[in-house]
Amino acid sequence: MCGILGGWWRHAPQDLEHRADRALELMRNRGPNDQGREMHPGPWGVCLAGHTRLSILDLSAAGHQPMASQDGRYLLVFNGEIYNYRELREELKARGLSFHSDSDTEVLLQAWITWGPAVLPRLVGMFAFGMLDKHEQTWTLVRDPFGIKPLLYTHDADHLIFASEPASLYALQPAGPKLDWQTAYDYLVHGHYDHRPSTFVRSVRQMPPAHMQVLSLRDGSTAGPTQWWTPDITPRQPAPRFEDAAQELRELFLQSIRLHLRSDVPLGAALSGGLDSSAIVCAIRHIEPDMPLHTFSFISPDAARSEEKWVDIVNQHVGAIEHKVRVDANELATDLDDMIKAQAEPFGSTSIYAQYRVFQEARRHGITVMLEGQGADELLAGYNGYPGHRARSLIQTGHWIRAAKFICAQNNWPGRSARNAMQETIGQLLPESLYETARGWSGRESAPSWIDSDKLQQAGVVMRHPRVRWPGAQRGRCVMGELAMALTRRGMPPLLRHGDRNSMRFSIESRVPFLIRDMADYLLSLPEDYLVSDAGQTKHVLRTALRGIVPDSILVRKDKIGFETPELAWLSAMAPQIRGWLSQDVGVPFLRPDRLVAEFDAIVQGKKPFSWQAWRWINFQRWMAVSGVQA
Repeated sequence: MCGILGGWWRHAPQDLEHRADRALELMRNRGPNDQGREMHPGPWGVCLAGHTRLSILDLSAAGHQPMASQDGRYLLVFNGEIYNYRELREELKARGLSFHSDSDTEVLLQAWITWGPAVLPRLVGMFAFGMLDKHEQTWTLVRDPFGIKPLLYTHDADHLIFASEPASLYALQPAGPKLDWQTAYDYLVHGHYDHRPSTFVRSVRQMPPAHMQVLSLRDGSTAGPTQWWTPDITPRQPAPRFEDAAQELRELFLQSIRLHLRSDVPLGAALSGGLDSSAIVCAIRHIEPDMPLHTFSFISPDAARSEEKWVDIVNQHVGAIEHKVRVDANELATDLDDMIKAQAEPFGSTSIYAQYRVFQEARRHGITVMLEGQGADELLAGYNGYPGHRARSLIQTGHWIRAAKFICAQNNWPGRSARNAMQETIGQLLPESLYETARGWSGRESAPSWIDSDKLQQAGVVMRHPRVRWPGAQRGRCVMGELAMALTRRGMPPLLRHGDRNSMRFSIESRVPFLIRDMADYLLSLPEDYLVSDAGQTKHVLRTALRGIVPDSILVRKDKIGFETPELAWLSAMAPQIRGWLSQDVGVPFLRPDRLVAEFDAIVQGKKPFSWQAWRWINFQRWMAVSGVQA
């Protein structure tokens, strides 16, 4: 787990070495244990490769990066972990290759030399890397299947720059960062971000999950990004029996936990008390009965949101060394700017602060690797169970009565209702033209008073809610199509960015055992009612798979809370400070600060219901103030 940067310049700036050193320093938290930088001039111009290392596997100097092949042809900078590196190394040894370290970096380098891009589907892990091939005169950039590790880049005919951190990438650019208005609008109005390759900064893009791009140093042209893996929602034929599916999922999950426990440094787990994090903690204990197991939990001060009871059940079940984090509004105010700088781009809610403090506590206790439950909701139809999509699948396949019963069953679950399920189903069934009309009738497509829509229209900003569906989704597979979307295009990408930036702020490697390709391929091939039962139970097959590992009281829980924070109470306590932030002119022409303040006051005074839009105003204004990005 590290930070990488690099690039190619046809005509390198005179201060490139200074810029490179500054860029590495800006991501020192990603790799406090070691640092390396190399410049490679050639007929093509100048190539740069830089790396900061957080030592996890093979703590010796043999894992130093950038790492070159023995013949000097290849140069690798790699961020992440290849969990099955031992198995790959044995396979490569059988081919006659030798190794000089016990690092997964060397395995990745040798595997790429041996198999090229064909090795990518064989890698179990999280990764973003750049591979320089001096013979072919190419830079190849690659990102893992789910985009767990970040990879930002900017490219034109005369240069390519890539980095793990936005600030490091900006440091390598000659011009200062400029705001991308479309991304800002999507975030502020609709709450969408990290759902496209574009970022909050013009010309800076993120490599999409499971994509690779090849740059020719000869002429500066690129091939790609091209997708090397895509989720497949084709149903398995014949479908396995439910009990057999649960058993196979159990084996896949336990094997993933075994691989994710490979570490040469202290390891712990984030525990919210929900099913996903509890599954990981209990599986660790199932596999390692005698391992000291540290858990870290955010405990909400709001009794209605607190999951302390469930956290205690799991900790007692596994005999964990527990650590609980409790915070208040004053601490949020103190840490806010640091968290915004760590995230480097705006984010969706104050729950990110709960995660930030959990990682901070883990670092305070000497933990370097943390396992988290991210991805289970997107793989197993968690949250509210996607009732509109499930009902649409049933209707498409002629099961009208089952669909009606499924919609009615939503009344039996906390936070859900048959009315909302019916509304979602109608929205799913409407054709595109009627969908847009319906949003207009509901007022959800009208421009808010606190933005200047004329300026946005003049700038070419598209001001409508994006409705995107998985291409080629089969009839009766609407839930699976939505899960594939959530895994790779919306939903999962921002959550992974939050986790990566928060963990790296405290030099911790965050691992997500649910997100392995084999598990995704398997779960997305199952019948939809294995994930969401006709009674509305989410993660149906997982709950069965975990019997005997996770306490029954956790498996039968109906509610879902997670790292929720008492946002309205916190923002009300910070109201005077927030008014000052919102009234500040941060140079964004399409924002109206006076109306932002008025809207915020109406929420605090109870005249308008709380909306996460209020947090987005605050976050965006503070980010513009501290990031150095110009509008």
